[in-house]
Amino acid sequence: MAMNENKSIKNWSEDERPREKLLQKGAMSLSDSELMGILIASGNRERSAIDLAKDVLALAGNNLRELGRLSVTELQKIKGIGEAKAITIAAAMELGRRRQMSEGLDRATITQSKEAIPIIMPLLQDLNYEVFCVLYLNHSGKLLRHELLSSGGLTATVADVRIILKNALLYNASRLIIAHNHPSGNRTPSQADIALTRQVKQAAALMDITLLDHIIIAGHSYVSLADDGLM
Repeated sequence: MAMNENKSIKNWSEDERPREKLLQKGAMSLSDSELMGILIASGNRERSAIDLAKDVLALAGNNLRELGRLSVTELQKIKGIGEAKAITIAAAMELGRRRQMSEGLDRATITQSKEAIPIIMPLLQDLNYEVFCVLYLNHSGKLLRHELLSSGGLTATVADVRIILKNALLYNASRLIIAHNHPSGNRTPSQADIALTRQVKQAAALMDITLLDHIIIAGHSYVSLADDGLM
C-alpha cells in the first residue's frame, strides 16, 4: 500500500518542507521533529519522515537529553527506523555533545571545579552506565589531557588508582580532577565514592600531585566533593 499522498513531504508546499524551510528561514525556525525529519531523510509506505521523527522523540519522552541516551538498538525499536537511520541520529547526538565539550576544551586553564564542568558534563551526562573520567592538569591549571579510564555497569565502575597516577606521570601532570557519573540521577556521593577520593588524594600526594576535586555528574546536575568538604 502506498503512503497516503497527503503524508508525503514532497507534496507539501515548499515553505512547509523542512529542508526548504531551513534554507529560507534558518535552522532555528524548525521544530525538533522537523530537524529530526531532515536527519531521517525519508519515510516509509505508511509514515512520512516527520511522522517517524515524532515517534523517535516520543520514545525519548520528547526530551532531547533522554534522546541522547538512546542506543542504536533502542532507536531501531521504532517501526521505520532501520540501522542506517538510527546510526545517523546517534551520530548527530554525538556531534552535539562534542560541540558542547569543545567550549570547555578551548579554555586555557582550570582553576576551580565549575570550570571543569563544560568538559566533564558532555562526556558523562547522557550515559546510562557508569564511567570514570580524569582531567590531567599542569601546575598552572592548563588542561593537558582528558581520559575515560573505565566503565562499569548500571550502578558501579572501578577506578584503578595505579593507572591514574601512572598516566599523570606520563603526561607530566601536577594536578588532577577525577569524575564519574550516577546514571540513576542521584548525585549524592556514596561511601565508596568518598573512600576512593581519599585513596586517590593520598596516593597522589606521595608523588607531589594534587587531587583538586572529585565531581559526580547526575544528568544535568553535579556535586563537587571538594566544595562539600568530603575530601
